[in-house]
Amino acid sequence: MTVRDVRDILGARVLAGEDHLDEKVLSACGSDMMSDVLAFSKDHSVLLTGLCNPQVIRTAEMLDIVCIVFVRGKKPDESMLQMADERGIIILSTGHRMFSACGMLYEAGLHGGAI
Repeated sequence: MTVRDVRDILGARVLAGEDHLDEKVLSACGSDMMSDVLAFSKDHSVLLTGLCNPQVIRTAEMLDIVCIVFVRGKKPDESMLQMADERGIIILSTGHRMFSACGMLYEAGLHGGAI
């Protein structure tokens, strides 16, 4: 699956990294707790979250997460979008709740895998 597929499945808007939508993603993680995301640690993954602060970008960078999807219509501020652009992280925003967004991606074949 690619980030473009994720965007289409979730009806998401691209806020940063539009040139990288063909990046492959192999798994996904949904959490508002960055400590849980750190325990997930899978390469080439998508992070779905409602937490909208710079720590999300820093966590994604450490774990080689290629795309962050902000759920519930959350929009990061310009400084976060710039930080993501500098690090090559794609930012999407969807109006879906986290549970629904995770379910839609799972149903489309994107899984989280075992920890």
